[in-house]
Amino acid sequence: QVNLVESGGGLVQAGGSLRLSCAASVSTFSNYNGAWFRRAPGKEREFVAAIIWSGSNTYYADSVKGRFTISRDNAKNTLYLQMNSLKPEDTAVYYCAADTSADSIGRRRFRSWGQGTQVTVSL
Repeated sequence: QVNLVESGGGLVQAGGSLRLSCAASVSTFSNYNGAWFRRAPGKEREFVAAIIWSGSNTYYADSVKGRFTISRDNAKNTLYLQMNSLKPEDTAVYYCAADTSADSIGRRRFRSWGQGTQVTVSL
């Protein structure tokens, strides 16, 4: 388990951009696969993007492909989510997640979670 703290959320107009960060309180963050999920009002939590421990492979939900980019800096123990061309339907609480399990991305199962950061996209 690792403690994760998200930041960077806020209010932005449609078409704008935001960059979310997720700081991990562990020096071995390079051992962890990372991911972003989101929960919109009245909806279940959904997968957004994931990145393997080395950063060499990334995965995206169809709804964000081409607009969002997940990345990581293992030297800084930080996960990022660059969000461009934001739409009102991207409004949600965004959570970062991490896990050392090799199948965490495939199973969409992560044992460590942040507290979430609110992203609101207005018309």
